[in-house]
Amino acid sequence: MVPVLSATTFVDAPQASVAGLLRDTSVAAQALGRAGHRWVGERRLLVVGDEVRVEGRLLGLRWAQRTRITAVSTSGMTSQLVRGPLRELVHTTTLTPQDNGTLVHDELSWRSRTGVLADVLAVRRSMRRVLAARSTVLVERAAELAAAKVVVATALIRDGKLLAAQRREPPALAGRWELPGGQVEPGESEEAAVERECQEELATTVRVTGRLGTDLPIDFGVLRVHRAELLGAEPQALEHQELRWVDATELSELDWLDADLAVLPELTAELIALSTEPGCVGSRQSGHEH
Repeated sequence: MVPVLSATTFVDAPQASVAGLLRDTSVAAQALGRAGHRWVGERRLLVVGDEVRVEGRLLGLRWAQRTRITAVSTSGMTSQLVRGPLRELVHTTTLTPQDNGTLVHDELSWRSRTGVLADVLAVRRSMRRVLAARSTVLVERAAELAAAKVVVATALIRDGKLLAAQRREPPALAGRWELPGGQVEPGESEEAAVERECQEELATTVRVTGRLGTDLPIDFGVLRVHRAELLGAEPQALEHQELRWVDATELSELDWLDADLAVLPELTAELIALSTEPGCVGSRQSGHEH
């Protein structure tokens, strides 16, 4: 029989915000630390294919576990065991929007190497402790995120290609690529901020058409990706070193900023979907880190 452990928590935050916190490794590291374990890794925002490592103790023994992220979206996240003390471990987190927040449902299944008694007394207890700690951290961090500064990013797509912008400054980021955008000003809507930033950075006008992907927690706030249609003239590099239109096959060739890198799967899917639409000529937008 395959053991299954489940838990449900309510978080007072929108689904996209909770989804962003799930992929924020600082949340995972804080929760694991409270449960007596340690997160090992440097990436801030998880994407599909990432392998993560956890170190801890079980039954008095030190153990190390590696899992691979197999799904990340606004609907939740899934990971599968690569190597560790258990077998066939799968952790699925499903998010369900509510009128006043989001339900977070965790389900873990595995095959134990320790026997039924040890599994009940040690493995399940350890997993419950980790899930409880993460639930607490999610609630705390969601409150912080709600009060954080908001940065918007724009993904303009035309004829199946995305507009990428190469940074000119600061020196530490010069030469890396990003999606145009910037901080939302007090009293300004996110849509208005996207339109203003595109006018200031690209000398063109756009119309916002929707969100793309999860919220993206960053060091100085939260990044939110917006789609938009290009209404004005050809974009100009007023504040960037270079602008470039890239297709789905070229996205991974650019040295993106970390937060923009986190939305590459969504951007790739968007470009591929548009390229398969007959006679499609469109414009879209997506996340950025300013």
